[in-house]
Order: sequence, then structure tokens, then C-alpha cells
Amino acid sequence: MNGLLLLIIGIVVLACGYLFYGKWLCEQWGVGEDPTRQTPAHTVDDGGIDYVPAKAPVLMGHHFSSIAGAGPITGPISALTMGFGWLPCTLWILVGGIFFGGVHDFGALFASVRHGGKSIGEIISANMSIRAKRLFIIFSYLTLILVVAAFASIVAGTFKATYDETGALNVAASASSASVAMVSILFIVIAIVFGFLVYRRNAPMGVSTLLGVVAIVVCMAIGMNFHPIYLSANTWMWIVGLYIAVASVTPVWILLQPRDYLSSFLLYAMIAVAVFAVVVAHPSLSSLPVIQAETCSTPVFPVLFTTIACGACSGFHSLVSSGTTSKQLDKETDAQPIAYGGMLLECVLAMLTMCAVGYAFTWNAANPDMAFSGATSIFAGGIAGMAATVGGGYGSGMYNILYTLLVLTYSAFCLTSLDTATRLARFMFQEFWLDGTKGETPENVTGYKKILANPYVATILTVVLGVLLGLNGYAKIWALFGSANQLLAALGLLAVATWLGNVGKKNAMVVIPMAFMLCVTISSLIINTKTQLGLITNGVPQADGTVAAADWGPYVQVGFGVLLVVLAVILAIEGVVTLTKKKATN
Repeated sequence: MNGLLLLIIGIVVLACGYLFYGKWLCEQWGVGEDPTRQTPAHTVDDGGIDYVPAKAPVLMGHHFSSIAGAGPITGPISALTMGFGWLPCTLWILVGGIFFGGVHDFGALFASVRHGGKSIGEIISANMSIRAKRLFIIFSYLTLILVVAAFASIVAGTFKATYDETGALNVAASASSASVAMVSILFIVIAIVFGFLVYRRNAPMGVSTLLGVVAIVVCMAIGMNFHPIYLSANTWMWIVGLYIAVASVTPVWILLQPRDYLSSFLLYAMIAVAVFAVVVAHPSLSSLPVIQAETCSTPVFPVLFTTIACGACSGFHSLVSSGTTSKQLDKETDAQPIAYGGMLLECVLAMLTMCAVGYAFTWNAANPDMAFSGATSIFAGGIAGMAATVGGGYGSGMYNILYTLLVLTYSAFCLTSLDTATRLARFMFQEFWLDGTKGETPENVTGYKKILANPYVATILTVVLGVLLGLNGYAKIWALFGSANQLLAALGLLAVATWLGNVGKKNAMVVIPMAFMLCVTISSLIINTKTQLGLITNGVPQADGTVAAADWGPYVQVGFGVLLVVLAVILAIEGVVTLTKKKATN
């Protein structure tokens, strides 16, 4: 299969999905039906901490940067590396994006806007029960702690210096990491200046954007040539923890909005470079199996649907849509291009990643001594290698520049997702102690609720837990994340479905994806739990052929796996009861 042809087909299908299915969703849900209706960004006054109206391009930058991150790159690479074929991956990306992920993201944003910018947890509380809300928030918060731990570790690992056997700093081996760290620090400074100029000095958006993009180029040039900071991974973990703690409680106009808006230009540039690369190289996907490799014993169902999440359907997106995006939406009609359009654009990135994998695997077969390995290397090497076919090929100046810039961009989005995940976890922890149906807020509660719902308390606890888990082996339970993330998607869809049913709108377009994602999640959790029980019973095979006793990882995975299955069943039953009662009263 020709990668360029597959990409063209994919883009056409996604465009049709946006124009026809996206428009149909707007009609069915009544998006923008009342032009005088104001969004929570205008009606809720919290001093500009979280609720600030943003122009559509700015909010699109925040939303797209937050939901994309490294997800639509690592998911397809993992699936194809496991041995799944390009055809099932493509079908899930296209069908999942249009009918599952797009509906999920769009529905979560719209439902949140109609609930005063509240999160999915509060939507569940208002339309199901306070018990269902608390169960959802416990699960969501634990999932976000895992995300914070993972992305903090990835960022710290990207920034860390390298030391030799004697403990001495290896400057040459650390230069690239130090360069990425320097660019990231300068990028934060640029974002703060941009936010101040636009929101406090009313600088024209067009001029500010142009200057911001130029500043990004300058900070990259500085970072690649001047990078004096060399620190260990553990030191960077605590520095990153301090940064996200401050970012979580800082007004969105100072850092979150401008940083994510400017970051989006890196992502758009990366997509443009990737499209150019596929057009000039039109890579063959012959190195990839069509359906499944003969050596792959992993079942396509349900594992494919938990491996490719971002890029098709991801529960994390509902937390972003209802956690930060809904609080900044200027007009209801902006919801379709930002949420539904953002999801489909992420699908395009996932398709481009598949083309990069096809090229990289072909290269690896022909050049085993220079093989690409790891998600970052496969993606950056594949895209840079394709683009450099018109500029000298592998190892040329063009290749080296593109490879470095793609790695920098990849790392930047890990930090962006980390910012958002921390703020979302803070929201979740605060909302757990509040009863939205009684109008409780962090400001009007008393006693222990006043302390626990305090944003600073919630932030400190979140950051400390995330950093400690990151320092002590989050990877031992990371296998749970795929299933947990897709359970979030199922529960997000459940929340939207019950709300639509309660307000008398059609919800079949939400109920069907919700049922499918529940089946995927429960099946995947059962398979993983069975595998982990085998490790506990029989031991863990080692590289030298011996077998070692299982550490704490498999035990935690079994415990959480069982709890997640029970949670999914309880919330599904409560959702069905809610929907059934509504039908009975009509």
C-alpha cells in the first residue's frame, strides 16, 4: 500500500466526517440554537484563574496541544510494533475518530458548557447521582496521577544529563538533552510575555502571533547553541514538579492559554513537515502486515482499541474538554471546530505516524546497523528521513536539522500535556469534596471541605503524589493506563448520553460508542488481570532465562484491574437505570 494514497483517502474521509456528521451533531444537539446564550467563560467570574474567554484560534491551540501531546504518535507506533496491521489501525483511526472520538470530545465540551463549565464528574452528579460522581472522580484522579508521573518522568528523562561510570558528567552525550531543556525554559518565558501583551496590553493578536512565532524560532536557535544547564533526572523531576505546581494555580491567561497557543504552531509545523515528507517520499507500507503479523499472538480485539487511544478515541480528551476548554469557550458555535475538528486533526497526525513507521521499518530492514528504535526515534527519524530524500538523505544537514526539531517538538508536547493534566487533577480533587447540586464551591464551604477543596492543597498533593510515583516506578503499573483511559472515554460518553436523554435530545449516537468502549475496557482489563495473575503465580521471566518473584507491580495491577471492572459495571448499571427511567416518563 502506498502511504501517500492512504493519507489522501484518510484526509478526504475525515473532511467528509467533519462537514456532514459534525454538522448533523450540531443540529441534533442544538449547538448555537440561541445566539444570545452566553458561555461560562462570560458568565462565571473567578478572577480570571480558570474562566477566561479565548478567541477560537487561541483556544484551538490550547485544546489541540493538550489532547494531542505524544498520544497520536506513540499509540500507532506501539500498535504497529506489536504486529497489528495497517488496515485495522487505519479503520480504527478513521471510524473511531469520526463516530467515537469526535462525538466523545464534542459531546463532553458541549455538555460542560451547558452545565456552567463544570467537569464530567459534576455532569454525572447532576444527571445520575452524587455517588456516581465520586466513583468517577476517584478513578479519574488516580488516572491523572499516573499521567502526571509518566509525563514528568518523560520530560525529566528528556532533559537529564548523562554521566559515565565514575559519575563524571559526559557533556557531549548530554548536549542534546540540555538543548531541549533550554528551549523549553525559553518557551515558557515567551508564553508569559505573549500572555501579558495580549491580555493586559491589548496587543493585536495577529502581530503578537507573528512575533511569538519568530520568538520560538529564536529560542530554538539559542537553545541549540547555548545550553549550560546539566542536571540529573531526579533533580529535573522536582524542578518539573515545582513548575507544574505553579502552572496549576496560575491564571490561564498568563501561561496556559499563551503557551498552548504558541505550542500549537510547533504542532502545525510538525504536521506540515510530515505531510511534505509523505508527498515527496510516498512511502510504501509493505514492511507492515495488512491485518496482523504471523508472529503477533496479541488479539486485535480489544488490545488495538486500548493501544491507539489518542488519534481515535481517548478518555483523557473528555477531561480536557470539560476541565479547561469549556471554561474558555467564547461562543457555542466554536465547539465544533475546536472539539470535533481538533479530534479529526489528531487523526491526521496518527495517519502520518503510520506512514513514518512504514518508512522507518523499511529503513531498519535495509540498514540494521542504523535502525530507528523507540517511539521518538521512529517518528522523528521516519519523517526526517522521508523529507530528506530531496535534501541529501539520511545524515545530511537537512535530516539532522529536521530530526532535532521534531524531537524538540515531541518533548514540548509532553510538557504541555503535563501542564494540563496537573490542572485537571486539581479540579478533580477539589470537586470530589463539593456537592454541585447544592451550589457548593471552594469559596462557600466550611470545615474540612474548606481545606480539602483549596486549590493550593489540591495542587500540592497532586504534584507530590505524581512526582513520587514517577521516581519510584510508574512503569510497573503503566499497562493499566490504556484500559483506564478508555474506561474514561466510556464514562464520558455515558455522562453525555444521560444528559442528552434528560433534556429530551437524541443520544443513540453517544450510547452506541459508549457500549462499545465499555466492552473494550472490560475485556482488556480481564485479559491484563489474567496475565498479571500468571506473573504472580508463576514468576516473572528474566532476560537470562531465570524466573523471579513478582514485585509490587502485578499485585497493584490485579487489584486496580478488578476495581476498574467493578466501577465500570456499577456506573453502567446506574446509567442504564437513568436512561430507562427517562424513557419511562416520556
